[in-house]
Amino acid sequence: MSDPYETTEEHLERLLGRALNSFDLPDATVERLESALAHSTSLHSSHHSAGLHRETFKHAFLLSDGSSLTLWELAHNAGRDGATQHELYTEAADVRLAASRLPRQGAADAFGVSGADADGRDPQGEDAGLDTDLEILAALMATRPSPAPRIFIPDNSADHARRVLRRAENADRPGPDAALRLGTAVAHQITQAFGRQCSVEGRDAGFTLYEHAFLLRDSSEVSLWEVEHTATPDGRHMCEVYETERAAREAMELRAQVR
Repeated sequence: MSDPYETTEEHLERLLGRALNSFDLPDATVERLESALAHSTSLHSSHHSAGLHRETFKHAFLLSDGSSLTLWELAHNAGRDGATQHELYTEAADVRLAASRLPRQGAADAFGVSGADADGRDPQGEDAGLDTDLEILAALMATRPSPAPRIFIPDNSADHARRVLRRAENADRPGPDAALRLGTAVAHQITQAFGRQCSVEGRDAGFTLYEHAFLLRDSSEVSLWEVEHTATPDGRHMCEVYETERAAREAMELRAQVR
């Protein structure tokens, strides 16, 4: 339910202000929200387990032209300091995908890092640690199964491509030519190609690889390969984008720092 003492303008300002990824919202969406006349908030889903929690909220807005617009909010405490963090999405599918990326209790055990000491060394010896690293490398470079048929969705695809390129932090990310070509995208599909938790220099780190496939106006197809990981010196989340799957997987291999 909405706060009866909070205006729609105040609610929207609070919503955008606390979202870590509000800059990723399409400009057209933010502009439409400026004409919001009324709003309603409801809890869509909730999960609590062993100190971890996540909730999904649906924020519906009535606009001045009589249309409506929905924002999906993910609230969770899966960050490094345990504080509640907020993320905003325009599609239910996107918020579900974001929720699926969050770590879950027991994930470390599932990925075979529960036997490590505080400094990341395996108490059973260096050979065991080397075997674990080789398993990580094998998973990172594993051949993907045969892809399912493409299901392209026309949903501001050129803007989606722009946002993917904008959040890339790697120096060898796709350049202006790729951005110009992707400006003609009319539909797209997002697929998770890989995901794993592992230990990097004694710290837990997560790697996820996504393929952003685009259908262009001339009926050709092109993909961007996005690597999301926390194998950074301070453990922060980082995004890298590449034009080929091979380059993306080689970047993950390098980040994993296999001995």
